[in-house]
Amino acid sequence: MSDPSASPTAGRPPGASAHRHRDRHGRGIRGPLAPPQVPLAASRAEAFDGLVLDSADRLRRRLPQLGRVDFEVHEVPDGASGEDAEPVPLGRAVPEKGDHPARIVVYRRPVELRARGRDDRAALVHEVVVEQAAELLGLAPEAVDPRYGQD
Repeated sequence: MSDPSASPTAGRPPGASAHRHRDRHGRGIRGPLAPPQVPLAASRAEAFDGLVLDSADRLRRRLPQLGRVDFEVHEVPDGASGEDAEPVPLGRAVPEKGDHPARIVVYRRPVELRARGRDDRAALVHEVVVEQAAELLGLAPEAVDPRYGQD
């Protein structure tokens, strides 16, 4: 067993830290910088998830057959590399297979890289969701959302 007097906290009162605290007056941060319901408190990934869910909800109200479809967000497509000649997809529709429900997958990083700002990102996410829903249902994107393609 080692000698307790050789420890870095030897000679300090119990509970005292070996590191000096920046906040020596005990004030610290008085609370979170922003309340949880404010967009500032949401991470970029959480905000992106919210955009996908909003688009999914809008389409589910219009097309009840999308009620059984799962909507997912993945960071990047599987097997995506910068060396491919084909463009990186923004989303994917996966048909129902056995007991696995149909899925619409939106790829966060490729969408974020193509969007210029928050409003552009929201519009692009909705466009990708509409396109993938149309592919899954065998419809034209305009049949899924009449405002598709309009600025």
